[in-house]
Amino acid sequence: MAEVGIFVGTVYGNALLVAEEAETVLKGQGHEVKLFEEGTLEAWQYYRHHFVLIVTSTTGQGDLPDSIAPLYTAIRDTVGYQPELRYGVIALGDISYDHFCGGGHKLDDLLQEQGASRIGEMLEIDAMETAEPETVAVPWVEKWGQLLK
Repeated sequence: MAEVGIFVGTVYGNALLVAEEAETVLKGQGHEVKLFEEGTLEAWQYYRHHFVLIVTSTTGQGDLPDSIAPLYTAIRDTVGYQPELRYGVIALGDISYDHFCGGGHKLDDLLQEQGASRIGEMLEIDAMETAEPETVAVPWVEKWGQLLK
């Protein structure tokens, strides 16, 4: 099965809860999974040759949480072209804000610019509609995990 690194950007813990549920689902499918609450560039460099799942909330005006912003900057400034990367994104946000799921979109845009391949569509979870984001994420992760080859 696949090796998956889950990189989390969280403020109040919802993205971490979703990431932990994703870890459980993916391990249940037989994948080897490691979760990073504050992912490093070193960890990213390893998993870019395998699979990456990004689970991030959004802060401020579509910004990334402090737990993942340094990784975004490091990827942007030092990694460059990475066509070997295959990844997925689960973005948490609040539709009442102008930059809904902006953190997830910011990372997705960067990875697309760098030639990476997103597996499946980005999952956007709206806090206004879903009090328990893991209930929406689990079925998506089950399908995403089946696409890893």
